[in-house]
Amino acid sequence: MTEFDRASIRAFRFTGCGFDAATGEARLAYAFDDGPEMVETVRFPGAPFALDAARAGAVQRALRLLHLVAGVSYYKAAVPPQIVIEGEGIDAATATLLTSIYENGLGEFAYRNGLVLRGKIHFPATAPAENVGGTSVPTLSGETPSGLKSLPQGGRAIVAIGGGKDSLVSIEALRALGIDQTVAWVGSSPLIKACAERTGLATLNVTRALSPLLFEYNKQGALNGHIPVTAVNSAILAVAALLTGHGQVVFSNERSASYGSLIPGTGEVNHQWSKGWDFERGFAAWLRSHVAADLAYYSLLRPFSELAVARQFARLDRYDQHFSSCNRNFHLLGERPAQRWCGVCPKCHFVFLALAPFMPKPRLMAIFGRNLLDEADQAPGFDALLEYRDHKPFECVGEGRESRAAMDALADSPAWREDALVKRYATEIRPQLDAADRGLAPLLEPSDDHGIPSTLWGPLRAHFGA
Repeated sequence: MTEFDRASIRAFRFTGCGFDAATGEARLAYAFDDGPEMVETVRFPGAPFALDAARAGAVQRALRLLHLVAGVSYYKAAVPPQIVIEGEGIDAATATLLTSIYENGLGEFAYRNGLVLRGKIHFPATAPAENVGGTSVPTLSGETPSGLKSLPQGGRAIVAIGGGKDSLVSIEALRALGIDQTVAWVGSSPLIKACAERTGLATLNVTRALSPLLFEYNKQGALNGHIPVTAVNSAILAVAALLTGHGQVVFSNERSASYGSLIPGTGEVNHQWSKGWDFERGFAAWLRSHVAADLAYYSLLRPFSELAVARQFARLDRYDQHFSSCNRNFHLLGERPAQRWCGVCPKCHFVFLALAPFMPKPRLMAIFGRNLLDEADQAPGFDALLEYRDHKPFECVGEGRESRAAMDALADSPAWREDALVKRYATEIRPQLDAADRGLAPLLEPSDDHGIPSTLWGPLRAHFGA
């Protein structure tokens, strides 16, 4: 077994990456100091791929970014002081993007492990910005920007599906707007596969295998914790889009993803930073300037609150017995469980609470198999969502003001107001809140901060308002 001494490690090395168009397999290699390589494989379905020079160049540039972003899974094992990129270097724009992804995306990891990473992660920028078509465009050194301005991809969209309500709302919205789409996911979750098949659309399942050596290091005391997995999956689906001729990569991250948990003495720590607007803007701009000018990356739900998305999902019913946002399905169970909701985690709490104002009570209870708001012992979990005597959970849940607004609406509802936690809210918590902090209607209005193509935004807004 390879010895792993975290304290003695000085450098994290990106040792190389490659893609085999005949098999669809990408190999991403890393190492600590002079130790053995940790090799991750990502397999893209549809091989063999016939790529012309322009598209092959774009795939290679996107693959380089995937290599650099996916390295966060390995870097975190030791967080050494030096980062080394072997072979061709990166430019300043790429270094800035990567530093942001690692610093912010590892925020929760650093907090839980008692580390200070901000200001200590340095990606070396050694390549100059190159001049493409008369315009200074930063590119990866040594790579031909052939085809950077034009790839015949059209309006087809790869849409990331995660098995929860958000991606299903996006998929149905795009369907209503007449967008040709392929639903895609990374990994082997049977639950996500079942949801994808339920859409009746074309599917694309990319598989990712982490290096076995990383798991050996974990046994020997490597640091572990949350990573910006949406950033990794975004990079994977960007490569997939280029390989399969899709011109859009669409995620389903709503605006509350941009807000983290406020920790006393620490500040804001955002569990879902790579689902936020700052990441989306930076990543989308990098793809346009470094990979293909017409490759669009955006979240269809960015302008909307979690509550607006929940209201939209309540208008659907074809997925009631197929979707789940409960992470225990994905973290603990190797096969699709009979019951899709554990009922005790923050995701279950929030989805139940967010849907309750917009969905008939019997329907919601049929989905979850129980009434979570009538279980008095679950008060601490809901208090955290309300940011009452606790901070927002480290989970992909809405803002505290959204939870308070939803609970406030239920307190005035004859169907819900007698349930234990709703009654407790009305008597103990609501009297302490400012009336302006309780309204539901303002939270259902869309914002102007988004990267949705202008041709889609008008029809999408009308669709949500219908």
